[in-house]
Amino acid sequence: MHTAPILFKPETCVNKQRAAAPFLPMSRKEMQALGWDSCDVILVTGDAYVDHPSFGMAVIGRMLEAKGFRVGIIAQPDWTNKDDFMRLGKPNLFFGVTAGNMDSMINRYTADRKLRHDDAYTPNNEGGKRPDRAVIVYSQRCKEAYKDVPVVLGGIEASLRRIAHYDYWSDKVRRSVLFDAKAELLIYGNAERPLVEVAYRLSQGEDIAELDDVRGTALIRKQPLAGWSGLDSSHLDKPGKIDPIPSPYAETEENCASQEQPEAESVASDAQAKPVVVQMDKKRPWENVYINLPAYEQVKVNQVLYAHASRIFHLETNPGCARALAQRHGDRIVWLNPPALPLSTEDMDGVFGLPYQRIPHPSYGKAKIPAYEMIKFSINIMRGCYGGCTFCSITEHEGRIIQSRSQQSIIGEIEQIRDQVPGFTGVISDLGGPTANMYRLNCKSPKAEETCRRLSCVYPTICHHMDTDHTPTIELYREARKVEGVKKILIASGVRYDLAIEDPRYVKELALHHVGGYLKIAPEHTEEGPLSKMMKPGMSTYYKFKELFDKYSKEAGKKQYLIPYFISAHPGTKDEDMVTLALWLKKNKFKLDQVQNFYPSPLANATTMYHTERNPLHKVSHTSERVSVAKKGRQRRLHKALLRYHDEKNWPIIREGLNNMGLSKLIGNGLHHLVPPDNRRGGRGAAQRGFKGAKNSQLAATRFTNKQFKQKR
Repeated sequence: MHTAPILFKPETCVNKQRAAAPFLPMSRKEMQALGWDSCDVILVTGDAYVDHPSFGMAVIGRMLEAKGFRVGIIAQPDWTNKDDFMRLGKPNLFFGVTAGNMDSMINRYTADRKLRHDDAYTPNNEGGKRPDRAVIVYSQRCKEAYKDVPVVLGGIEASLRRIAHYDYWSDKVRRSVLFDAKAELLIYGNAERPLVEVAYRLSQGEDIAELDDVRGTALIRKQPLAGWSGLDSSHLDKPGKIDPIPSPYAETEENCASQEQPEAESVASDAQAKPVVVQMDKKRPWENVYINLPAYEQVKVNQVLYAHASRIFHLETNPGCARALAQRHGDRIVWLNPPALPLSTEDMDGVFGLPYQRIPHPSYGKAKIPAYEMIKFSINIMRGCYGGCTFCSITEHEGRIIQSRSQQSIIGEIEQIRDQVPGFTGVISDLGGPTANMYRLNCKSPKAEETCRRLSCVYPTICHHMDTDHTPTIELYREARKVEGVKKILIASGVRYDLAIEDPRYVKELALHHVGGYLKIAPEHTEEGPLSKMMKPGMSTYYKFKELFDKYSKEAGKKQYLIPYFISAHPGTKDEDMVTLALWLKKNKFKLDQVQNFYPSPLANATTMYHTERNPLHKVSHTSERVSVAKKGRQRRLHKALLRYHDEKNWPIIREGLNNMGLSKLIGNGLHHLVPPDNRRGGRGAAQRGFKGAKNSQLAATRFTNKQFKQKR
């Protein structure tokens, strides 16, 4: 792996003597109290300002403050005009713009595209305090306020829109957010390293237009950067014989095990345009090399090319070997530098050890901010996830490499919570992160980790290079329980159970000490069709974990239960798959209160499947695998209803769906039935007519009898 620069090195400090502010100022009055006449950086965010390391604006603000910069915050501004964006005056260096901890569209709309009326990141859970596509709106208002001040985009909303992307809410492919926001720079992923570099170089007099070599950034240029060699991967069709070029799908010789068979023919070699032949350094063939993706104008109308571009994008996410990406939009290109290098343990400790007040800004008074109330007694012990679940955005944002804090740093934060946070009763609500049990689990081979392009380290099987020894996590739990004043430590983050069963000691530790009666895990589905598109393990893994969990819970004399989470309408899910899942839920006496329909977030692999009905987990072509997708509203409602088969409000749509599938035998009052019959006048006759009208109904229904179902399980 590249040697990462030290994040807290003194050379990047502009003023080593400046003391930390009690809170980063949100008003001129607060600035005056600090003796400031201006801010160097002003952060604009869609969230309320909570000075806590779980809130992005606090982390970034305190990080820049530690480097000697004067940082102000404009939280949840009135976006209808520029006035609120001028409340702190003109920043000396730049505006940093983020939608907040959540994507503004996901924050404001349900998976059914219905407007939400609440917002957990706003005082008193009040909805409507941020606009749609907040990054674009905020950036434009900043430009109206001070047109000569650079705007730097960041946060998850910007990260997931850094190239052309499918937009679920408008049902079309949108161009990179950089164009609509009219921003100078976009920082994607973990922002500490690139943001500190950008701020420091601007403070030293560099123009932001010159900052084109910062890892983890995206920018707009007329042409590819000078000194870089290009690989053309912008087309699929082959007009005739052309010279071969290195494949953007290719694995390097130093790679860890591939998750699929080597591809016999390069997709890039099918390009229509004459390729650029590159003589690359055999040791590091990815350095100073970029891949030319299909243009925005192409992926906007060609779903195969969109899927192809998505596949290339996800193969180039490893900071150790990622190549730069270029995507043309009209007469300009979006240029993506390789991802920022991961934070070391020392850097993680530094970031989480900054002087956070751990409470909301005093201006909110006694108002409750639900997102804060949920996490104020929890601790983030790591970042990143190598699971690669296709519906999740963690990979696109935080990356696959696990970045862990030291045990000492985590124990210190527990003591801080005990001593500083109002209302602490001795219960730590979570020690976790994106997952509960990936703490300090990294690749055992540095060479493999640097060059690996697998989309998941645990699917279809756990890579033999991956460490599954949970000793560091077990030791952390034990030391945390010893902290004076701590009565209980719960684990609320989802447990990756396919990893946990590799080390039963962890399951035992969890069951004996860290479960408050219920433990949530996420099988997501029972059927291979959707599971293979999610890159999730099969149910046999779930049963192994359940066996261990039940065993150790019984040994502890505790009645504890697993609460499984499932997704409906995920790409690859057929109606019959949802019926089988519903039967599994009924057989196991699960009655789910809350269920989630698949929500296509920008850039996720599953979103590509949803939009294109192709599978980007494998080589993409015009004849490649088609994926079944529930897109129509009624089918999506049926899938969601089947997860709540026990709710009588869902029975009419379930009955209709079963009739249409030829599964009317599942309508009745027996144990093997899914929903009761419609006993209203005309209901029975309607059910019979639907049964007779279904194609091959008898044959289809017999496949789902109770006897057959038991044999299947």
